[in-house]
Amino acid sequence: MALHPLTTEMINSVIEQQLDLWPEARDNFFRLREAERRALVLEDLAGAVQHNPARIRSTGASVDAASVAARPCFLCSSNRPSEQISYEWPDGWDFLVNPYPVLPVHFTIASKTHRPQDRIPLDIAVMAEAAPDLTFFFNGARAGASAPDHMHVQAVLKTELPLIRLAESFHPDHRHGFMTSAESGLSLPFQFISAVITPDATGMKTLALAHHAFGIDADTGEADQGLVNAFFWTGDSGLLRCIVVPRRRHRPSCFHSEGRERYLISPGAIDMAGLVITPRREDFERLDADIMKAIYGEVAFAGTLPTTILKHFRL
Repeated sequence: MALHPLTTEMINSVIEQQLDLWPEARDNFFRLREAERRALVLEDLAGAVQHNPARIRSTGASVDAASVAARPCFLCSSNRPSEQISYEWPDGWDFLVNPYPVLPVHFTIASKTHRPQDRIPLDIAVMAEAAPDLTFFFNGARAGASAPDHMHVQAVLKTELPLIRLAESFHPDHRHGFMTSAESGLSLPFQFISAVITPDATGMKTLALAHHAFGIDADTGEADQGLVNAFFWTGDSGLLRCIVVPRRRHRPSCFHSEGRERYLISPGAIDMAGLVITPRREDFERLDADIMKAIYGEVAFAGTLPTTILKHFRL
């Protein structure tokens, strides 16, 4: 699929046009300037924690089947606010400014068709190749998606995510195909798969395996394509790159705890990329590396990735 490039100037123009027309989104973007952030060193992942009260809608969203069925889908065009501008990019997708941003550049790209968030869409690779400033990421239906019933991806500047920089540091562009984070020699709070995807038949096979990536449910032991986070971007060499994070659970046990044992943290792709979002001030102030490492260990794989996942990626 040929897709016109999305330049830095176009990115800025889209955001400016949207904020001029939508006071609520403008207020949320301006408020983001005041969001507090502090470093959170997670072994060799140099992360951070951000206090962002506006993200309570996403972090605390009820995503069980009954709750999702009972509410209008906020990504369907018929249910969006009249102020929200939509651009068709690529074909079959609506390119939208996210009105509840985590970062100063934050987009949601929603399928024009209401269909479930059941696997990594192949079009995410087309987007990443056409917008070299951005990282496009996918939250599986059980891995941080607040709209598991509607296929969508999101995008932020690729320079904002620590995990992207980390993968580029240990996985050289000339090593095509997949590589596990365990091969990096780094000490990391969870394991993931990195890939360099070439524009040839071999690269298409790599992309197909990423498209069918899955996690393993911690309770049932079953493979689940909804238990993954994924990131796609264009590397400095011009080659497509991706990270797949297989998951074990949607939310950690502390999300469901009470009193001081509770941390309202529901890791999605941005959190797994090293930028942990805390809507509540008390969580922002007391979250430390040990607690976050425990959370990562509950929702992802802190040790070796399961053999079934490694075999899927031919590793």
